[in-house]
Amino acid sequence: MCARRLVRHGLATPFEDAGPADVVTAMAGTHAQVLSAAELGIGSRLSGATRDDVRDALWREHTLVKTFGPRGTVHLLPTEHLPMWTAALSAIPPSPSSFPDGVRMTPGQAEEVIEAIAKALDDAELTIDELTEAVVEATGSWAGDLVMPAFQGWWPRWRQVLHLAGMRGVLCFGPGRGRKVTYISPGRWLPAPADTRTALAHVVRSYLHAYGPATPRRFAHWLNAPARWASDLFDSMSGELEQVEVDGVPAWVTAGDTGAPAEPPQGVRLLPYFDGYAYRVGNQPPGLLYPGCAAERVLPGNFQALLVDGVVAGLWHQRRSGRRVAITVEPLVRLTATQRGDLDRQAERVGEIIGATPTLTLGTVTTGGHA
Repeated sequence: MCARRLVRHGLATPFEDAGPADVVTAMAGTHAQVLSAAELGIGSRLSGATRDDVRDALWREHTLVKTFGPRGTVHLLPTEHLPMWTAALSAIPPSPSSFPDGVRMTPGQAEEVIEAIAKALDDAELTIDELTEAVVEATGSWAGDLVMPAFQGWWPRWRQVLHLAGMRGVLCFGPGRGRKVTYISPGRWLPAPADTRTALAHVVRSYLHAYGPATPRRFAHWLNAPARWASDLFDSMSGELEQVEVDGVPAWVTAGDTGAPAEPPQGVRLLPYFDGYAYRVGNQPPGLLYPGCAAERVLPGNFQALLVDGVVAGLWHQRRSGRRVAITVEPLVRLTATQRGDLDRQAERVGEIIGATPTLTLGTVTTGGHA
């Protein structure tokens, strides 16, 4: 399982003759809440690539799109496959709103806001404040009521469906305007829409390629979808899927995709923020990918993960100062001389990707997760 995932994710050996969009396709989307972490994660999977290659793919070549993907979280997705993703994400049954009365929007209000967003971004590139003005003007003052607690402040009511607009393909992130985030319509370069059945099958296959063998329940958790809905979806694709056993537990892969590397997983890798989560997001039992004390030290927080032979065996942190980056790695296992050499090369590779000269120290990571 671990060896298969390392290979599929480009972590066993970086991809050759490939680009950032190929990496994101192989990962079934790349978490991009912290874009610099996504740049590092993608760059580390491509031979010789740097963060500039990822930025070019996103902002110049438009082979990648930054938008709201699985679980309504910020992801990079391949532009070529964006119609598949938006059609599939739009088909997920909605979850009950977690907001209380007085904050929660009705389904009708949500549709009004999404329509207003689509019209506002039809030929414009707007900051969040500019988009708020447009939405309130189109729908009414209720959309702008500051009722959503967020970051020690309050957001307008309409923002509770911002992610939903992205999942439907109505908006995506545009290039920054100074320090401000902008939103645009992906329709300006979006390929033709996909039908729902084709789109759902595409997302299932993408997920199983990256994270399989897996179960409908794990797929549902990854997508933030109802378990019964996911089970029915797998049943509807029974002719395209194949059941296998993993440690005596039934799981599924795409039909014929049962191969696994002959050699056990080897090597040391430094995974940036959220990448460690992506590596395990197929919801394999935590004990498999976070053995021993890693389950207590790394799993509860959003730490950058140290992989040793395919499993999480430590954590790390980097602090940049000008053209230098200080990397602290806290191994939770004793590293062999070969593994220590791998770690040195990984630190050098981090420096190459972000354009800084690295120094590596083994010691305790004293910062909190996502710091």
